[in-house]
Amino acid sequence: MDQFVVKPLFGGGEVHWYTITNVTLWLALAVLAVFVVLVLGTRRRGIIPSRSQSVAELAYGFIYNMVEEVTGHEGVKYFPWVLTFFLFILFANLLGLIPGSFTTTSSLAVTVTLALLVFFGVTIIGFMRKGPGFLKMFWVTSAPLPLRPILAVIEVISYFVRPVSHSIRLGGNLMAGHAVIKVFAGFATVLAIAPVSILAVSAIYGLEVLVAVVQAYVFTILTCVYLKDAVGDAHH
Repeated sequence: MDQFVVKPLFGGGEVHWYTITNVTLWLALAVLAVFVVLVLGTRRRGIIPSRSQSVAELAYGFIYNMVEEVTGHEGVKYFPWVLTFFLFILFANLLGLIPGSFTTTSSLAVTVTLALLVFFGVTIIGFMRKGPGFLKMFWVTSAPLPLRPILAVIEVISYFVRPVSHSIRLGGNLMAGHAVIKVFAGFATVLAIAPVSILAVSAIYGLEVLVAVVQAYVFTILTCVYLKDAVGDAHH
């Protein structure tokens, strides 16, 4: 599965933390795509929007409504942070569907970093807004008193497991889809089943486009759910 191998972009040799790799290139292209849509695509704003402005406004309105509905009015101030996550992951996923590209969101180094940014960001916001009162979210006051310590332990464990599930869900889905395409593409060299293989690859590719969008949405809405813990009320 050489499509998941991290390689130096210039020359050979070992890959170090400072090495410019194929991952670096496609991460930069994802950032550039976000810049093109949000900045260049909206620089000539008009009452009758252009195609690029329509795309930017659609993404803006969709994520804004999501943040407001999930986190409430207090969470809207963090909307730019959430929008950045959504667009970056969306374009990283879609760029990874280009033949010969590298799907950066299939790399745990990328998805874990994104998940940790959410985890630490939400935790910091929670303590900044509520102070020690942020810890009340682990104490379920609606449960019977003898069960509260047990539930508190479960809540703490589930809280720290969040970045694990957040990152593996995104990376695993993208990696699995690309691996399946690779397997079916390998059968295309067999003349007897080549037409079936090509049809299967085309169908899976279409499904992967949907998965790319859905996984960006899932990561974003989970970010909103976690953010609600920091800006909303604790358990009652």
